[in-house]
Amino acid sequence: MTIIAEKHGQIAGILDENDVDLWLIFVRETAVHSDPILPLVTEFDVVWPSFFLFTRRGDSMAIVGHLDAADFERSGHFSRVIGYEKGVGATIRRLIEEIKPKRIAVNYSRDIPSADGLTHGLYLLLCDYLKDSPFSDRLVSAESVCSSLRGRKTEMETENLRQAAIIAHQAWERAVSRIRTGLSEIEIAGIVQEELQALDAAPSFTTIVNAGAKTTPGHGHPTAAILEPGDLLHIDMGARYNGYCSDIQRLLYIKKTGENGLPKDLIRAFETVRDIITEAAQATRAGLPGVDIDALARRRLTELGYPEYRHALGHQLGRGVHDGGALIGPLWEQYGQSTSRLLENDNVFTLELEITLPGIGCVGLEEDVVIASAGTRFLSPRQLNLVVKDSD
Repeated sequence: MTIIAEKHGQIAGILDENDVDLWLIFVRETAVHSDPILPLVTEFDVVWPSFFLFTRRGDSMAIVGHLDAADFERSGHFSRVIGYEKGVGATIRRLIEEIKPKRIAVNYSRDIPSADGLTHGLYLLLCDYLKDSPFSDRLVSAESVCSSLRGRKTEMETENLRQAAIIAHQAWERAVSRIRTGLSEIEIAGIVQEELQALDAAPSFTTIVNAGAKTTPGHGHPTAAILEPGDLLHIDMGARYNGYCSDIQRLLYIKKTGENGLPKDLIRAFETVRDIITEAAQATRAGLPGVDIDALARRRLTELGYPEYRHALGHQLGRGVHDGGALIGPLWEQYGQSTSRLLENDNVFTLELEITLPGIGCVGLEEDVVIASAGTRFLSPRQLNLVVKDSD
């Protein structure tokens, strides 16, 4: 059994839940511009305009250029493979007429990038293929289909995600012994990358490093800023394992020369962030909208006198670091309806928030969790205590 076979096994049920008769994926030159959903339904790229069709009855079909057809036939993933030479329009129209779908889901979405793989040009081409047929008015968004397929992790997917999280944590622990004052953010990011490579993994995104309060946390690249005594080192990192991604944040404090103990505001902020992640994980379960969990974390943070964090509490993980579907976040315009979507068992999420302390840095932690009927569980060892090193 492969992951693709596992995902194919989920599709018919998802289509039935969404009252969709036919899910149609339309792509071309995927080495240049692929649909984000494609790696979940096939391991191959295509060159010519190609269709992948799935029905609520369980049928799966691939219509590809004849030069691409052999790979799809050998894979055994599709019940029917059709290779064409001169054009695909007549073939796709004939197949749709055979299926007679009342609702045809195609990959466009206002809110979820990973469900928005159909380009405008291909949409126009599809409309041409279906012109003067009853099916041209039956196209609907496949947003829910894509979100459920990406979000409902199979056993193999969850194991890959668990391994990715463990590797990231191990790389962090190995990097700690090498991190010292006088290193730049760029050099520290290099150490993290070396440790990931030593564990036969690659970064799942460009490692983010903040040396104290010198740089702003977020999505910025490491800079030449130097780690100094009194700085809180904040690292946002992840590993990619078998095509699946982790995303964690870790902290290390460099004591000042002669400093006894730790700053009280740092201890309080660390414990607050850690404990809110614990509370959020305990509250996260299937059937709740993500906005409810985010609201709990924000309320707890502000009750303790801290300002709100300026992002979502958690995003899904999978083949992408931001894997789409439901989001654990606030009702902000930029998130559309994604934070109102209900969480499901086997969804894998990050839980992350931070408190910024002037003169010290970003007190940010991030952990990866999987939602299960027996309770949400963490995928790797957590950072429960602040790592502290003496200055060199």
